[in-house]
Amino acid sequence: MSQLEHAEAQDPKLDSLLNDLGGLIREARKKVLRTVDTIQVQTCWQIGRHIVEFEQQGARRAGYGKHLLATLAKRLTEDFGKGFDASNLRYMRLFYQAFPIRDALRHELSWTHYRRLIQVESESARQWYMNESASQNWSSRALDRQINTLYYERLLLSRDKTEVFEEAASNIAAMKTNPREFIRDPVLLEFLGLPSPGKLQESELEQALIDQLQGFLLELGKGFAFVGRQQRISAGDDDFYIDLVFYNYLLKCFVIIDLKRGKLSARDVGQMDMYIRMYDNLKRSEGDGPTVGIILCAQQNESVAHYSMLKGNEQLFASSYKLVLPSEDELRAELNREQLRLEERLCNQSSE
Repeated sequence: MSQLEHAEAQDPKLDSLLNDLGGLIREARKKVLRTVDTIQVQTCWQIGRHIVEFEQQGARRAGYGKHLLATLAKRLTEDFGKGFDASNLRYMRLFYQAFPIRDALRHELSWTHYRRLIQVESESARQWYMNESASQNWSSRALDRQINTLYYERLLLSRDKTEVFEEAASNIAAMKTNPREFIRDPVLLEFLGLPSPGKLQESELEQALIDQLQGFLLELGKGFAFVGRQQRISAGDDDFYIDLVFYNYLLKCFVIIDLKRGKLSARDVGQMDMYIRMYDNLKRSEGDGPTVGIILCAQQNESVAHYSMLKGNEQLFASSYKLVLPSEDELRAELNREQLRLEERLCNQSSE
């Protein structure tokens, strides 16, 4: 370090300047996020209002039911990308129904806050949580915690409300907020039309394996049509990402694939069963067969391929699906072959 740099580092006025600049930057970021949040909330409320009013205009339109949301989701997704699937449109409709007076909304809250609030059945509790979130500056995670711990109900029943307040405040204070949580929020990114980060921690090897598997399945020529990568599905406030999604038009069903590192566990199988159940509920249309899941585990010595279906569909899988889908041996061999090729390539790169 030069003498000039050393002098600058010891200058208390420089520290003061850095503090001032840091405060300006943090405040600017908050304002940007707050502006986007406000616009997103207003837009979601307006979309919900338009859907409800459309459905209320005559018995014929009211009879559209879930088909209306599916139709709207298809057209909006084609025009504006992710963020407007049937599940999100259903949230927007519920949002308007739960908060029919737009001027009563709190501008301090984000769409993620409201998605959690509309799940509170009691109107009085919902209103209280909304106002408390705004006045106490709760993050969406903090709001979720308060609702899950029945904060409102415990306050009503407690004689010593101060103790309940202090306990809740202490627990919320321990939850550190990070602006990157908002920037990476998949709901916010999809609303802005920006690419979703998916699994941010995924390695180069895993990404390359997914690339190869996508091409491998399409080259089989047995009715596979590519649907998406890192596709987000939501259950309440929880977001999950499926590595690869295909539709097989011979079987008339979705095929979802999840790649795991290491040994196949019971937890992996349970998670895939959950994905299948969610996909059947959210994506499966009338006439589609049950969704089938494939778990691929890229182990160091020998890879594992495992098919998964919901209980009761095993006979269907044995009689029909096995005739079209690649065998577990074929998938395992392809995974091992590609993993070996990629590891050799990375090894060569590191030695150059």
